Amino acid sequence: MLNRFLFKHIDNSALIVFRIIFGLLIFLESVGAIFTGWIKRTLIDPEFTFSFIGFEWLQPLPGNWMYGYYAIMGVFGFCVMVGYKYRFSIIAFTILWTATYLMQKASYNNHYYFLCLISVVMIFLPANTCYSVDAKQNPHIKSNSMPRWSALILMFHIFLVYTYGSFAKLYPDWLDTSVFELLMKSKQHYFIIGDLLQQKWLHYFLSYGGILFDGLIIPLLLFKRTRKWAFIISVFFHLFNSIVFQVGIFPYLSLAFAVFFFEPRTIQKLFLKKKHFYDKTEVIIPKYKTPLLLILSGYLIVQLLFPLRHHLIQDNVLWTEEGHRMSWRMMLRTKGGIVKYKVIDKSNYSEIPVKLSDYLSEKQSVIASTKPDVIWQFAQYLKKDFKAKGIDVEVYVNCKISVNGKPLKQLIDPEIDLASVKWNAFKHSDWILPSKQD
Repeated sequence: MLNRFLFKHIDNSALIVFRIIFGLLIFLESVGAIFTGWIKRTLIDPEFTFSFIGFEWLQPLPGNWMYGYYAIMGVFGFCVMVGYKYRFSIIAFTILWTATYLMQKASYNNHYYFLCLISVVMIFLPANTCYSVDAKQNPHIKSNSMPRWSALILMFHIFLVYTYGSFAKLYPDWLDTSVFELLMKSKQHYFIIGDLLQQKWLHYFLSYGGILFDGLIIPLLLFKRTRKWAFIISVFFHLFNSIVFQVGIFPYLSLAFAVFFFEPRTIQKLFLKKKHFYDKTEVIIPKYKTPLLLILSGYLIVQLLFPLRHHLIQDNVLWTEEGHRMSWRMMLRTKGGIVKYKVIDKSNYSEIPVKLSDYLSEKQSVIASTKPDVIWQFAQYLKKDFKAKGIDVEVYVNCKISVNGKPLKQLIDPEIDLASVKWNAFKHSDWILPSKQD
């Protein structure tokens, strides 16, 4: 039964269409970063970047070379779209994209991480066997079918994003619409819809609609009777997110996954009319079945459990941020804070004045005022920077933050020298003060 479920061959029209859309989107994402100024603001102008802890060796190329870096990614994205040297192109794009994702956190969002995962998965899928330059140049690889697991693993990923996103919204500040009220305040200037976005009834609609959409959209897409309406709702939902929140390619990438939920015949007739439709019922068990199943099982377990790690870490993830990233916790809260970094010269215990603007961009200053891991990283950077000048220092941080507009509370223990403590990604840091304070 398992063999038939995973290895039965089905028409590959959905995967071919997805590859074309995916390639187009990663091309636009790469090229768009150049022309919108994102690269300059995020990777060129800052003195240094906050990389993921453990990946400090990943830093942007010097000068203007990051423009070339993203241009090359754009070329690989285009090659994926047309199916030229597909395997090499998707591997190269995955490496380059993952590297640039890990080298900076100032512009972190879950969508970038999602793109990393999908890129990795696409490496192993037969997405170039039809409607591709590769298939035209090498007819022996041409095929109109694929094993069913190729579609299932992509469907699993979009299910995970939505489902975990739905459960993450089940907390008081989301349910009383506080989050949306704060999010929409920054949208008052929007043409035509600015005033509409401030309406309380809309906040309730979006808060509870978001929970229902994330939790139900995949089940509704799975059933034929509800599939069409679910897709229409999905289009409106993602277009709204794209217009209001400007979250790049993610809304369109999410919509692209719909091709796997419709009947293969429907996708073939709509997009690939000249393609021969595969309607056989072959079950082709690969020689590498056992290692494939082991790898797939291990991968799926990791993807299921890793986003839940914050439940094993002390205190509320909304406060500590420990276990927040890579957990599909998207647009769940707003944070603001005030911070002072106190640098003490160990030789005479005098204070050395430090201004964030001397080191950080505006965006970096925001996360260095609210996110404990970034605060710790900046303390480490200050220690290293002063050591290079021949000065041994201690770094103390006085930081107060507000979560979802609530009163400011002390986040960091101001008596702890953050330059001297170690970071543990899977354990609570005691220098982060409790969310519940007297």
